[in-house]
Amino acid sequence: MNKNRYKLLLSLAISFLIINTTTRVVLMLMSIKEVDLEFVVLIKTFAVGFLYDIITMFYYFIPLVIYLFIVPTKIYNTKLHKVILYLIAGATLFCMIFDGVGEYFFWEEFGKRFNFIAVDYLVYTHEVLHNIQESYPLPYILSAIFFISLLVVFYFRKQFFIKEDKTKYQYRLKVSGALLLAPVVIFNLFNKQGLSNISNNIYNNELAKNGLYSLFSAFRQNEMKYSEFYKTIENKQVFKNLKRLENFDDINPKIVINKKTEKKKNVILIMVESLSAEYMGIYGNRKNLTPHLDNLAKSSLFFNNLFATGTRTVRGMEAVTLSIPPTPGRSIVKRPVNDTLDSAGDVFKENGYDNRFIYAGHGYFDNMNNFFSKNGFETIDRLDFKDSEVTFSNAWGVCDEDLLNKTIQQANSISKRKKPFFFFVMTTSNHRPFTYPDNKIDIPSHTGRDGAVKYTDYAINNFLQKAKTKPWFKDTIFVIIADHNGNSAGKTSLPLYRYKIPLIIYSPQNIKPKTITKLSSQIDTMPTIFNLLGISYIKKFYGNNILDRSYKKRAFIGNYQKLGYVKDGYLYYLTPDFKTHKIKIKKLTLRGVKYNQEKSISKREEEEIITYYQSASLLYEKSKKR
Repeated sequence: MNKNRYKLLLSLAISFLIINTTTRVVLMLMSIKEVDLEFVVLIKTFAVGFLYDIITMFYYFIPLVIYLFIVPTKIYNTKLHKVILYLIAGATLFCMIFDGVGEYFFWEEFGKRFNFIAVDYLVYTHEVLHNIQESYPLPYILSAIFFISLLVVFYFRKQFFIKEDKTKYQYRLKVSGALLLAPVVIFNLFNKQGLSNISNNIYNNELAKNGLYSLFSAFRQNEMKYSEFYKTIENKQVFKNLKRLENFDDINPKIVINKKTEKKKNVILIMVESLSAEYMGIYGNRKNLTPHLDNLAKSSLFFNNLFATGTRTVRGMEAVTLSIPPTPGRSIVKRPVNDTLDSAGDVFKENGYDNRFIYAGHGYFDNMNNFFSKNGFETIDRLDFKDSEVTFSNAWGVCDEDLLNKTIQQANSISKRKKPFFFFVMTTSNHRPFTYPDNKIDIPSHTGRDGAVKYTDYAINNFLQKAKTKPWFKDTIFVIIADHNGNSAGKTSLPLYRYKIPLIIYSPQNIKPKTITKLSSQIDTMPTIFNLLGISYIKKFYGNNILDRSYKKRAFIGNYQKLGYVKDGYLYYLTPDFKTHKIKIKKLTLRGVKYNQEKSISKREEEEIITYYQSASLLYEKSKKR
């Protein structure tokens, strides 16, 4: 190899494997309490992980393989080209180390290797880059990676480079041809992530993956057609079942008659970023992070056993506005065609309401403005805030106080016109980098999640105190709900406790306080509110009024690929390998969930879960053709 130009490729390939193995060890140590440390499982984890590293390596070095093949020997041996080789080696090492560091921070936030979230974030570089800059000492990190890459290239230059290349063309043709053919063979053999399912512990399965491989796999599978990945039944039978379960089908909508109220009430729905149930004192948290929300829950209709449908903000928006179970792949909010299903915005508009989506950040993020504007809302985002209205902002938008002050301003304006209004308000302060105005609470800004939660609690209370002084307050229903949990990681692929969120409905002059303990879903939010408002509707909503005596207790949860259904103490779920599963929920707390071994699923149970998810996907596909 001393006179073979492929020595550089071999050295970089070894470096790639060392860096990725080191990354895997570091990620394991970060979650040492959750990882299954049984010897056989660990061997499988690292063996499969090493295999994925090798697979990824062949893809990673395709450009370098082509480069080493096409450069003529005369040019390769020049002094200028040697400088170019040093730059190639340094840049490649920099990228590999940067990837490892990126995985560290991604794992710290999500407890997973790069996935569809990373794909989404690549689209919105402005917010993501600013978030990274505000969350981490980026200049120091990049400088450290640069100098480490430089030192490695310098100290191991004899291992990386040769003094003179004497590789013949025929040899280059054979070696490069074989190396370029390898990815084609690999793609056909290992084009799915199934190999990484080596354990019942999701952390071990994640560690067995390669981050880059997972990233590109997620990119390829960002759109998932239900029928191509999940078990199905005949479409005719699906809608027959749906008619029995939910009283509507593909042709006939659900008719819901609610008793009219004397006067149309306004609704201000505040969807709070990452407000997990586990952060609130009323659920048992002892840190006193949400003193105001805890008191508010006691003075409200409080639903303490409600579950989010997903792990992203757009899933929460989809569940509340469309009242539909989570379909596989991207949220409907992010899809190009997202205005063909029935929405809560339509119902309010048909009843003379002024609908507004008020967001602290830039509404193009995650396609929010596009979605809401097509579904009956006027959109107000960061661009609509005057400089004088902003006291604090970060990468994700203005602070919650500024957002809620804007909400009061909008309510004042519309109420003067004697028109009822529905506001969908989306907060952002409870999001990394967890920064907020100084001297508001007793936890300093930029110190972590606890401070952000407590600031959001402070801001909502401040908003309600101001609202109480307004003439429209007595005729307004305030709804506070989370978009999703603050952390989606868990030992299982569908950790039920990571989906539990609060739903608080407050209107002291219109609604009596009561705690509702029924198992319920985020998709039930608007049908319950329509009942309180006395608004009847004819729509294809999967959600139902939780307050109804005949309400059937169940919840829907999903994680982009796995589709879950919770009912009668069991978690049923579909996987994208045409399989259905049923497991008993042995113990559920705010800190964890224990499942029993998988049980056999009956035909009736299987048909029920398939009906919900297959019909939701069919209705969306059918609506696109209208």
